[in-house]
Amino acid sequence: MNRLYSVAEIRAIEHAAAAVLPDGALMQRAGQSGANAALDMLPFSTNHAKVLVLAGPGNNGGDALEAAAHLAHAGATVTILHYPPLGEPSAERATALQRAQASDVRFADIADIDGSAESTGALVAGTDWNLVVDGLFGIGLKRPLGGAMRALVESVNQLTCQVLALDVPSGLDADTGAIVGPDGVAIRATHTITFIGDKPGLHTCEGRDYAGLVDVSRLEIDASLFPPASMHVNDVKLFARHLRPRQHSSHKGSYGNVAVIGGAHGMRGAPLLAARAALHAGAGRVYALFVDEPLPCDAGQPELMCRGAGDFDLESATLVVGPGLGASSSAADLLVRAIACEGALLADADALNLIAATPSLRQALAQRKQPAVLTPHPLEAARLLERSVGEVQADRVLAARELAASLNAVVVLKGSGTVIAAPTGAVVINTTGNPALATAGTGDVLAGLCGSLMAQGWPQWEAALGAVWLHGMAADVLVADGAGPIGLTAGELIPAIRVALNRMVQHHGR
Repeated sequence: MNRLYSVAEIRAIEHAAAAVLPDGALMQRAGQSGANAALDMLPFSTNHAKVLVLAGPGNNGGDALEAAAHLAHAGATVTILHYPPLGEPSAERATALQRAQASDVRFADIADIDGSAESTGALVAGTDWNLVVDGLFGIGLKRPLGGAMRALVESVNQLTCQVLALDVPSGLDADTGAIVGPDGVAIRATHTITFIGDKPGLHTCEGRDYAGLVDVSRLEIDASLFPPASMHVNDVKLFARHLRPRQHSSHKGSYGNVAVIGGAHGMRGAPLLAARAALHAGAGRVYALFVDEPLPCDAGQPELMCRGAGDFDLESATLVVGPGLGASSSAADLLVRAIACEGALLADADALNLIAATPSLRQALAQRKQPAVLTPHPLEAARLLERSVGEVQADRVLAARELAASLNAVVVLKGSGTVIAAPTGAVVINTTGNPALATAGTGDVLAGLCGSLMAQGWPQWEAALGAVWLHGMAADVLVADGAGPIGLTAGELIPAIRVALNRMVQHHGR
């Protein structure tokens, strides 16, 4: 399982490793790893391949200098754009500079660059590069890039060649995935080779757009120096034990009941999407419960049972409350009843807005014996936290953790790199999915899918992990088959989820 580490944890591991290794060993290993990653991205013959290496003033720049020397030795034509430190460099960075100067690399003359977009752009765009290696700034950047650095980054982002970031794309916060600064910029890499351990910011918020394909080089650091991780990348291994083949001697009662509560006037499609997803994900019986007058049936899915929500026994099913629920007094009363039930509960959409606006609902939710699953998008999370969307997106991991702790719930903070957080503080970041999911109704499908897994006996945590992974994988498969991302509809996900789930059971089921 791919573990994720904060910048503070990476610093501690690095410090412990440096204490038992020869001076400069980690930088040399990082440079070699960066060069190896670059060589994999270059044409089969590296002779005369044109590589631009950006070496910043800190130790990330030292990694870049080491990589540049290795690339030149391998036959590439390497140009270094070198920004020396203002003060005394570290000993290992000084050694890396000497190694690069002793190689066949060419150091570009930046004396005439005045920091303008025109002069910097002319330098970068003046050659048909095969690859750019970004070693401007690593995990320690705290201020937004400005002046010559900003112009340089903007110029690199205009290039059509591949870009390899060393450790983290310059300008991206390794902890949060946000671009540093309110009006900051970051290198848009096609690939990132990250050192020591993987970082959460490479996989959520802006990270997936700016980091590209991520590979991890642990720099041969002894495993004993790595602390237990509280964050991971989502993986089938985290929930595979619940992927069980079905027994011949089973019936619809063996696979649980799901009741989706919502469907206020004008929003009746939302609970139908959730209910259809629950049915196709394997629940034995699925009810679509309507706040207002119920539909006589779902003509497109007659297996669903459409009922009025007011007189349904809510204790008899796993509850998915919120899709199209509205904000009426009837909706609020149903939510009070749902939270008071002892069974599994998922709250989504309008249910989350009602909880955010009603302190008594928040208190009741936090006091449930069985933690609920909450599936907010950033705006809903902002309402629950009484913050702005910008503040939530600035640190998605922190926002999800705070919600999970304060509401005693498993929280699924949706978005690019969905963050799943437990009340214990454990976090998983999901890397399946794509922009096809940015359309109405996909959240309803996710809610129904997760409710279905819980109805089939999956614990809340594993159900959330499995549902988010499957939801994204279905979108990935559909896009790979040409059905998106533009114009993909939420309903198309449902049969793809069923296929993905059955294949997973075949491969991983016990």
